[in-house]
Amino acid sequence: MLAKLTTRNQVTIPKSIIKPFEGIEHFEIENKNGCIILRPVKLSKADEVRDKLEALGITENDVEDAIAWSRT
Repeated sequence: MLAKLTTRNQVTIPKSIIKPFEGIEHFEIENKNGCIILRPVKLSKADEVRDKLEALGITENDVEDAIAWSRT
C-alpha cells in the first residue's frame, strides 16, 4: 500500500491500516534503520496536565511555591 508525503510533511494513513487503532489520537514515532515506526499511545490525564502546565510556563518550583504559600 502506498501513502504520499505532502509538501507539509503529512502522510495520510489508509483506512484499512488505521482502523484497528480507532480512538487513538497520538502515536510515538521513530526512525529505525530507515523505517518509520508508529506506536499508538494513550495519554493519561496526568500527561495532559503536565502538557498544560508546560504550555502555561508553570514549573515544578511554581507549584511548590504555591503549595507552600497555601499552607501559611
